[in-house]
Amino acid sequence: MAHEQVRRRTIVLLAAGVGAATAWSSAFAGAANPRVGFIGIGIRESNQHLLAAFRDGLRALGWTDGSITVLDRWAEEQGERLPGIASELIASQVDILVTIGTLATLATTRTTNSLPIIFVGVGNPRALGLVDSLAHPTGNATGLSRHSSSLIGERFRLLRELLPGLRRVAVIVRSEPGLEQALEDIRSNAHRMGIELVEFEVTTGETLKRAFMHLQNDRCGAIYVASGPLGPAKRAQIIEFAVQSHLPAIYSFRIFTDNRGLMSYAADDGDLFRRAATFVDKVLKGAQPGDLPVEEPTKFELVINLQTAKALGLTVPPSLLAQADEAIK
Repeated sequence: MAHEQVRRRTIVLLAAGVGAATAWSSAFAGAANPRVGFIGIGIRESNQHLLAAFRDGLRALGWTDGSITVLDRWAEEQGERLPGIASELIASQVDILVTIGTLATLATTRTTNSLPIIFVGVGNPRALGLVDSLAHPTGNATGLSRHSSSLIGERFRLLRELLPGLRRVAVIVRSEPGLEQALEDIRSNAHRMGIELVEFEVTTGETLKRAFMHLQNDRCGAIYVASGPLGPAKRAQIIEFAVQSHLPAIYSFRIFTDNRGLMSYAADDGDLFRRAATFVDKVLKGAQPGDLPVEEPTKFELVINLQTAKALGLTVPPSLLAQADEAIK
């Protein structure tokens, strides 16, 4: 019941901004050298490829570096900084905001219900109350979801191709908005494939450590890390545990495989951020965010770390290797 109340309040808040969004459109559409605020929770140095892909998308649409200004701000893995970052960019009179991921998007939509927001990589925008519907967002926010009905089932399929006898999987998730819907999607896909789940909800390094201790005495054949990057310390902790315990793991973000994780299957971030530029272009030319349907990922990438596979004593089947977009050697 509390979740429903929160969701209703969020939708009302967004709907209240429709008139203001219309005023914005008529006042700023076609303005010279528009200013774009770009907000991420991650570390600046680790995420420049996302900004570069976004800039590439803008250039492809005719927005050269001299015709548009992009102000990127990063919370350096400190979520509590996000509302302040959003407020600072709004005060600096940016014309539109681009937000990366669920936490940055929620913080920003709670800060303004009038300035246009283009989100990228949000888990499930409708379940989070960010939009009224994917086809008709109606508020001041729209963009690109990371959610796809095929992603979860495909990760389980890939695990089973690597481990044909797989029957029991440990799922590690972070306690965050949209968690219950994410877990329901994972459970339904696992049930359909006859896979038993052992779920661990992690909030701190200590809860993560306790989950690992439990897994040392469990009979799970693999790990499914459903949460996002989790921060460098927890990410390294998960990867190290999986290697030390000789447990194959599949991850929801490529950054894990770039840092010794075994395998990741995820939306292609470069494609998402290049497509985000199209949303920005349309809004800057007068479109209302609430009239632009939320889009799902259409390009995915499978990355396999062969060094980690060797450390785990695994032989990656040629059929699986042939599907990989990249094999890290």
